[in-house]
Amino acid sequence: MTNPLFANPPWRGADLGRPLPESVHAVSVALPRWRDVVGYEEKDPAVLTRLACGYPRFVIHSLVRAVARALGGTDGRSLPFPSLRAAEECAAYIRRTTGEPASLRPASGPETGGARLVCVTTSETGAPALLAFWQHTGLIVSTRRAEAFLAGKQEAAVAASGEEHASLRRQLAGFYGCAPDDVFLAPTGMAAQLAALRAVRARSPGLQTAQLGFPYVDTLKLQQKFGDGVTLLHRLSTVGEDLRSLLASHPLAACFCEIPGNPTLGSADVREVTPVLRARRVPLVVDDVVATPVNVDLSAHADLIVTSLTKYIAGTGDVMGGAVICNPQSPYYRELKPLVAAGHEELLWSGDTAVIDANAAGFPERMRRHNANGLYLAERLRAHPAVERVWYPKWEFSEAYEAVRRPDGGWGSLITFLPRNAETEAPRIYDALAYCKGPSLGTVFTLACPFTLMAHYTELEWVESCGVPSHLLRISAGLEDPQDLWHRLEAALAEQP
Repeated sequence: MTNPLFANPPWRGADLGRPLPESVHAVSVALPRWRDVVGYEEKDPAVLTRLACGYPRFVIHSLVRAVARALGGTDGRSLPFPSLRAAEECAAYIRRTTGEPASLRPASGPETGGARLVCVTTSETGAPALLAFWQHTGLIVSTRRAEAFLAGKQEAAVAASGEEHASLRRQLAGFYGCAPDDVFLAPTGMAAQLAALRAVRARSPGLQTAQLGFPYVDTLKLQQKFGDGVTLLHRLSTVGEDLRSLLASHPLAACFCEIPGNPTLGSADVREVTPVLRARRVPLVVDDVVATPVNVDLSAHADLIVTSLTKYIAGTGDVMGGAVICNPQSPYYRELKPLVAAGHEELLWSGDTAVIDANAAGFPERMRRHNANGLYLAERLRAHPAVERVWYPKWEFSEAYEAVRRPDGGWGSLITFLPRNAETEAPRIYDALAYCKGPSLGTVFTLACPFTLMAHYTELEWVESCGVPSHLLRISAGLEDPQDLWHRLEAALAEQP
């Protein structure tokens, strides 16, 4: 059955706030005009009151708020967490960073496998720290878990989830060439990042980390707020030299990188980086969300791989999940795997696991179609006179990407471009673009967004200094007919009559 968003994406101003897709569990929301994105970032009630949902780490879903109220919480100052440990960590973070009180209230009833929901409540002054913990750590309660809890089914489902988790781990192990018990599931991609950060910190207490290449916003924030300090080495052209210089004066717990990076889609050259790190026994943690294991093989370089199952592996845009993969070929495998295991809680909700597991079966074939559509749009954009620059892994630090690309792998479906006269043209093109427009990527339907504006609105000057333009546009190509996708994009690029 054809996805209804293929032919009729909600792209006009009147569609502001619609869930993408049309599901109570949607993880994206229609922000169809440039001014809608600005209004969202500036917390304009005219925009916020229209949102049916949002990306779940950034916008608290109505079901999740209902769970907090059911546990005795207060709107705006309370959130439920998926386990007692997660709630205790949140409360400790609030107290440490703000000095404000934070109280815990567990759900009543028998605890099953440590999975009881626990509500954290703080003061109005402590509320920003509560939201920051939820956003940056990804230790969230999913909409499916909230729905089950409100229906009285929440705890009973945990015991039945063992086979679903085992099935998903088997599928992921097949993608990554490891054993199922090398795969550790997480409720979100950021929670997987947190698990990796915890493991490397446990291995090297007190040491800072380094980020290689300009990263996704919360990857850096996580290391800044929950690590022991982080140095950003954003220049991929000199990353090996910069890393050697850093290591000469600062021992590191680990290096983190994305292959390729989001949004500018360059990759650190692991052929240069890996020998430098291994000479000093420093692990490399790689985020492969944009490339996926269909396209790249990181087994010769990454010691831990972190990924978001929300994106291409699930594909439908209506479920959250993540995973940490312990690479059996890593020289630190016997050190890192027990540390990941020691910090692990099975917090990916059974209902979410079932959705991801079912969708993962079709992931490799879907990804090949994503690759084809991404390449088609990237090549057409690159030749268009209205486009100043296109970022795509085939051309952006291509030798570094080619070093890990599988023989039959592609370059993915994420494309970033900068229009000519971007300050005026980017908003016009975005508003005219007949695609779904909102946060996230990797969905079977195409998604576009002004990524820098959306992810870095309060730090645009700093982002520009790192070589990331404020007015770039990012497209996650879906599985629609590629010629139809191009016709829609070409029409938006065309000059106004």
